[in-house]
Amino acid sequence: MKKLITIIVLSILFGIFTDTVQAMEQEAGSAAHFPIERIKPDERIKTLKRVLEYYDSPLESYAEHFVVEADRYELDWRLVAAISGAESAFGKHIPYGSYNAWGWGIPTGAQSGIAFADWKKGISTVSSGLRKNYYNRGAQTVDDVGRIYAASKAWPSHVKFFLAQINTFSIPTSKTLQVTL
Repeated sequence: MKKLITIIVLSILFGIFTDTVQAMEQEAGSAAHFPIERIKPDERIKTLKRVLEYYDSPLESYAEHFVVEADRYELDWRLVAAISGAESAFGKHIPYGSYNAWGWGIPTGAQSGIAFADWKKGISTVSSGLRKNYYNRGAQTVDDVGRIYAASKAWPSHVKFFLAQINTFSIPTSKTLQVTL
């Protein structure tokens, strides 16, 4: 009895699927292309996690939060992490207990400044601040940001170095698969 029910259900489903595909083909022509989204974890998160792991960063478990906040504030997904690389070796050299891997609000040469409650708060604050205080006010490039963000003229090249480092850990992927009928 179970076999019979399974066969009937599969026949119905197959029949519906076949009719749907045939209807689409008739409407779109025989060479129709249907984009099919691949469902898999965001490669940016995997890439950033690999980078932070490579550098033995305390920020490693926050790779997803970096990407989420970058998307939220429409920033390059690598930027806030790259700044942490340039400013503190990805969070390894910070004022004690500050969770401030970005030199955010720390005057040049000072040992203290703004402290965050945790890494997530730091990532969120810096992402929001970059959007509001830099990009929304006309900064378009890392060089533009650097002129305001840091006293050192070398700062943009250090951030660009870490942006490029992150790219070396990327695995190129396709987000859609084209199907030809």
